Amino acid sequence: MNNRSLSRAPSFGISDIALQWVMGYVDDPHDRSAISLVCKKWKNIDALTRKHVTIALCYSTTPERLRDRFPNLESLELKGKPRASMFNLIPENWGGYAGPWVREISNAFHCLKFLHFRRMIVLDEDIEVLVRGRGHMLQALKLDKCSGFSTEGLLHIARSCRCLRTLFFEESYITDKGNNWLHELAQNNSVLEVLNFHMTDLNVNVKDLELLARNCPSLVSLKVSDCEILDLDNFFRTAEKLEEFGGGSFNNQAGQTNQYENVYFPPNLSVLGLIYMGTNEMSVIFPCASSLRKLDLQYAFLDTEGHCQLIQRCPNLEVLEVRNVIGDRGLEIVAQHCKKLRRLRIERGDDEQGLEDEQGMVSQRGISAVARGCPELEKLAVYVSDISNDALVCIGTYSKNLCDFRLVLLDKEERITDLPLDNGVRALLRGCEKLRRFALYLRPGGLTDVGLGYIGKYSANVRWMLLGYVGETDSGFLEFSKGCPNLVKLEMRGCFFSERALALAVLQLASLRYIWVQGYKTSTAGRDLLLMVRPFWNIEIIPPRPAQDGVEQPSQILAYYSLAGKRTDCCETVVPLSPSLFGSP
Repeated sequence: MNNRSLSRAPSFGISDIALQWVMGYVDDPHDRSAISLVCKKWKNIDALTRKHVTIALCYSTTPERLRDRFPNLESLELKGKPRASMFNLIPENWGGYAGPWVREISNAFHCLKFLHFRRMIVLDEDIEVLVRGRGHMLQALKLDKCSGFSTEGLLHIARSCRCLRTLFFEESYITDKGNNWLHELAQNNSVLEVLNFHMTDLNVNVKDLELLARNCPSLVSLKVSDCEILDLDNFFRTAEKLEEFGGGSFNNQAGQTNQYENVYFPPNLSVLGLIYMGTNEMSVIFPCASSLRKLDLQYAFLDTEGHCQLIQRCPNLEVLEVRNVIGDRGLEIVAQHCKKLRRLRIERGDDEQGLEDEQGMVSQRGISAVARGCPELEKLAVYVSDISNDALVCIGTYSKNLCDFRLVLLDKEERITDLPLDNGVRALLRGCEKLRRFALYLRPGGLTDVGLGYIGKYSANVRWMLLGYVGETDSGFLEFSKGCPNLVKLEMRGCFFSERALALAVLQLASLRYIWVQGYKTSTAGRDLLLMVRPFWNIEIIPPRPAQDGVEQPSQILAYYSLAGKRTDCCETVVPLSPSLFGSP
């Protein structure tokens, strides 16, 4: 920042020069926003000194407004499609195009070094424009769950972005056109520290990974697609500083149970995630198990017993990601041996794999054990086959550090121990005062209007919330909306409240900036939704449409604050509600 642009006249007893230095130590965006509201001068200093911005929805503002507000940005995270798109609930062509942003970034943001696109459509032409304008400056580029580009776009990156320390495109849909982008990257970059193309369909030559390890001595993290572990032996021996590895697979031939016994992992490895690994191969992890801080077994083929045998060798785990085949017995092993655990994610298993027997199910028994045994737990995201009020009370009693809680009750079990969960939810929310993210996805009857009111009353600090099949009537939802003073983002499925209740609740939730609803009681032409129309508030309706399994998906509402005004790139299946009433800048 040019100090000549600042006055030396004190503001509230603080000179602008001093304030500039103080703001350099303020990173929290909420603190920054509060500072910028003090007066116009403080707002201008915030604008000139802000280094990072996260935009939760790319249509909430315009690239030009961002440029004018924060001209000296060094880091930008931009999110496109709603989170529901990850579950095929949003039309594929809904939007989220990166092109306009890329053009402005390339021309105007001369300090930008770190760029993160999430759930956006990024074309090869966009990448070419970005590389041409900012490629010499970029130190980190993340195309996270994006689509629209191919290995030709990656080739542009590999040839021109020689300062890249992080290149990330996990779970992106990338067309493989066969050019040797990884070889070019290994030849042209000597400072790369993180490379992640996990959960993509890209095929790479192992020799190029070895070349990358030789030319990039600072490489500490590599996550690949399906790649045989045995073929990576030379890579592991070369990448001596590697701390994280994910994605290697096991294609063990029948009768060759010892072929992986000499696999070498680098000595500093502390984060590991292997795929297609069965019980016969898990001994490859044993030598480094005690050093692991994070273990991802979501795509391993371990049964409950395999999880138990492996996890009891990992006493220093801080992050564990598994599927519910771990079972209650596996979670009891976690509680007994992993006292440092901070984050636990238990995804739904694949029923077709046949791994979910009776002991491979997660219920209140395993959840209660983890709550009692892992006092440092900060995040718990779990699919359960059964849950009780007592288990939720247990979480509220023992998990005082919990910031992120997400629970989904699977619907394949007909008999549930203890519904509704009103009292348990109240105890959890009252006990876990640090909660910022909260998701509760149940079934009809799982939470009454009283319980929904408890969520509103005791979610004082929650900023993001997902609710599924909770509550009974509009009255319960309106009672909920009297609370949640800091709720910014709300997502709901299968709650079937009326449009009128939704509109009134939105007006009552003072901090709300975004709401997505699938399944609700519709009115004629969305008439009752007009109650929430106001300046700068965009409302989009996605009509019912067939799902992949042939079952019709219910209507959806997407509403959000936007300084950009009405969207002009809506697809045919998205209907802007009453465009003439939209607020515009």
